[in-house]
Amino acid sequence: MALLQFSSFVSKAGHIATIPLNEQTTVTADWYTAICLPKVITELRKINPERRIILHQDNISSHTAQKTRQYLTEENLELFDHPPYSPNDFFTFPKIKNRLRGQRFQSPEEAADAFKNAVLDLPANEWNKCFENWFERMQMCINLRGEYLEKQ
Repeated sequence: MALLQFSSFVSKAGHIATIPLNEQTTVTADWYTAICLPKVITELRKINPERRIILHQDNISSHTAQKTRQYLTEENLELFDHPPYSPNDFFTFPKIKNRLRGQRFQSPEEAADAFKNAVLDLPANEWNKCFENWFERMQMCINLRGEYLEKQ
């Protein structure tokens, strides 16, 4: 069984892009800045060329590398620090996992397409609820000075 890795980008409006790693085993700063981010930026600028882009990403090494920070600066992208309980942690991945649970795919491309379609099938009001919930959770963390934990 092959492991499929990809980066997926969403906004309050829903899916922006899903980019497979294509035979790579890890996300590197080289791949992220040469292949992944240019595709994402292109898609975002198609949607609204005048709107500023604020990127929220987690803190894996390829996202925090000097090369990535330099690329983001050159492209005039703002970076939103990765707070606890991001939308991917409590919304995107659990919902998508449930939709894809038990399925088998013949190729990495088929799996990436299934993921993308599952994301695209989520209605806009679900994305709005996701981001509203995220802001509420961040406010709880602020109010409790970082001592906020959810029961599992």
